[in-house]
Amino acid sequence: MASTETTGTAGTTARAADGAAPGGPARDGLGGLEAGLDALETSATSRTPLRRTLVDKVLPPVVAVAVVLLLWQALISLKVVDDPSKLPSPADVGDEFKDAWLEGRLLGYIWTSVSRGLLGFLFALAIGTPLGLLVARVKFVRAAIGPILSGLQSLPSVAWVPPAVIWLGLNNSMMYAVILLGAVPSIANGLVSGIDQVPPLFLRAGRTMGATGWRGAWHIVMPAALPGYLAGLKQGWAFSWRSLMAAEIIASSPDLGIGLGALLENGRNASSMSMVFEAIILILFVGIAIDLLIFSPLERRVLRSRGLLVKG
Repeated sequence: MASTETTGTAGTTARAADGAAPGGPARDGLGGLEAGLDALETSATSRTPLRRTLVDKVLPPVVAVAVVLLLWQALISLKVVDDPSKLPSPADVGDEFKDAWLEGRLLGYIWTSVSRGLLGFLFALAIGTPLGLLVARVKFVRAAIGPILSGLQSLPSVAWVPPAVIWLGLNNSMMYAVILLGAVPSIANGLVSGIDQVPPLFLRAGRTMGATGWRGAWHIVMPAALPGYLAGLKQGWAFSWRSLMAAEIIASSPDLGIGLGALLENGRNASSMSMVFEAIILILFVGIAIDLLIFSPLERRVLRSRGLLVKG
């Protein structure tokens, strides 16, 4: 009887050892789990097929534009709006674009405004980033100028144009000043918001490894606050663009060239709704293009690096 129990125990031990040994059922189960996770990760990071990209990303905006054009033309054809001075037809606006292109003026309009907007935004970025770090990390500075930044962010950009013209005159410096006053508070507040959401554990770990002061801000705080900071940059660009358009509309001058805002004002002065619509469409086009070409790829890259965005 004792021999039988000994044999049974030995058999159980042998089977357990065999299950834990390489190639056993337990090892096979772990191997299958690892293979499944690897397959899942591989499928998540594989390249999206071109056909799916066209269907998911290109087709919806094309359909939306086509619907808008159809509704626009329907208003004209059905005589809902029969006054061309109030609503021109899509063909009239298209002719305005064609004339500007053939005369070589179209790209000049765009470049005048885009170059100013991007350069002004870079200046705002260079000022708003260290300002945001200072406000987020120094309590006295936050208490002193934090509410002022929030108030400046809510102030309409157009309010800065008259004082900027009086202080600086009708020149590019005035344009850049208006852009800075509109964009710097948004960039700084976005960075402050991102830093406020950094887990305290990250900061303690950084201090433990010697990352203090500006070194900790560069290696710990900024990477951890990147999603909020990027949101502030997007909002800062939107404020930059709107501030620039307000400045070009109000403070138009031959010495400043003709940007998109000045084109809009010229259309109003000439009572040309076709030119007005041309300017509005170009302003929308530039804003959308900058977001799609610069900020959206950056946002996707940041989110994907943190496992917050998976290709599907």
